[in-house]
Amino acid sequence: MKQPSTTPSLTFLVLAVGAGSFSMLQSLLSPVLPTLQRELNTSQSAVTWVLIAWLLAAAVATPILGKIGDTVGKARTLIIALCAIALGSLIAALGSSIEVVVIGRVVQGLGGAVFPLSFGIIRDEFPPSRVAPAVGSLSSVIAVGGGIGTLLAGPVVTWLGWHWLFWLPMIVVSATALLAWKFVPESPVRAGGRINWLAAALLAGWLTTLLLPLSQGSLWGWTSPAVIGLFVASALLASAWMAVELTSANPMIDMRMMRLPAVWTSNLLAVLFGASMFAVWAFLPQLIQVPPQAGYGFGASITEAGFVMLPMLITMALSGIVSGRISHRVSFNLQLTGASALIALSCFMLAFLHASFLQLFIASGIFGVGLGFAYSAMTSTIVQTVAPHQTGVAIGMNANIRTIGGALGAAVMTAIVTSHKQPGGLPAEEGFTQGFVLFGIVSLAAILVSRLIPKGLQEEPELVIAEETPAG
Repeated sequence: MKQPSTTPSLTFLVLAVGAGSFSMLQSLLSPVLPTLQRELNTSQSAVTWVLIAWLLAAAVATPILGKIGDTVGKARTLIIALCAIALGSLIAALGSSIEVVVIGRVVQGLGGAVFPLSFGIIRDEFPPSRVAPAVGSLSSVIAVGGGIGTLLAGPVVTWLGWHWLFWLPMIVVSATALLAWKFVPESPVRAGGRINWLAAALLAGWLTTLLLPLSQGSLWGWTSPAVIGLFVASALLASAWMAVELTSANPMIDMRMMRLPAVWTSNLLAVLFGASMFAVWAFLPQLIQVPPQAGYGFGASITEAGFVMLPMLITMALSGIVSGRISHRVSFNLQLTGASALIALSCFMLAFLHASFLQLFIASGIFGVGLGFAYSAMTSTIVQTVAPHQTGVAIGMNANIRTIGGALGAAVMTAIVTSHKQPGGLPAEEGFTQGFVLFGIVSLAAILVSRLIPKGLQEEPELVIAEETPAG
């Protein structure tokens, strides 16, 4: 691959558009599932596969393609990931049945590696003084992209039709792939060696068998044979995967890297932040859409509910950008502590102060500040801890662990809310209250975890085990 003539700013712009576009796909379809169900003439259980198929494909592809990027070149792999997003969008846009749309979503999900690959390219190509600010800014783009999907879904379907939920990403990502080929330089840092395909298959297996029951448990029944069987299979496959990785001379995921204090604490935080994030993203709009006759809702439309996320998106973007720029004064350790406290505060506010749109706007804004700092500081911690040739796979695993946390959070919040019903069938207020209180407590636990992250990472970016890990 030729080395293009470019600048860090132009490279960052291309990476931001690609990563932001993929992040948006995470939430773009959630608010309009009833519309898709009606337009595609399918069942409620079938249409949920539009979300589940994407989730599973992204979970499997993110760490594996991140590892491939570390091995054969991040820019080359990034272009492949972007092309997968564009192709999947095209398939879904042309689809007239639920089966075709689901296939398109699977292909879209293969582009999940744009996250770790983009951070790895920043680590490789940017001057050291610009790495932390760039990581913070890209983290905020990814976080905001996930929220923008909820905001845009309603207007796009209303004004253009549901097919444009796929046409628009296809157009944007296709152009981004071309720009990446022209302006993103190939990484000089390579891990060397070969891909351990047995480890990759086992990783894909335990992720799939874990995320599938977490996504479908409320529908299938948490004690059903299918759910229990998949959880058992996930545990067995995960055990086999770890055994293969620990005994391999060429591991897919270096377990020594995963045991580093800054890495395992960041991954634990990813579970906690992911759980709170998905619970709020999914159920704050639902709270607003509850009819007023329930005694606490606003009866908002999908579009109106999305706009309550706007303060969150704005503050998320600003705090993510600020995070990297203040890292020389405020350690990532301290940033994560503050972020955890703000997320906890916002969850408690949502639990007890949701009588007016003003209260919800304030809570949404506070949540955005916390999440912006959390995304940025957590990613920066990993980027500045692991060796350059392990950046892609390390960030990929962190993103996957955050997804697992999100699936757990969504499942728990769903169980709590649906277990509290009013006589007429509307959700009871105490379901939302108890759920948001629980995730406020989860965020308080994140404060304790964040204090375990080693201090001073921004002054000591070299990995302790870099010399121990074979380059080939």
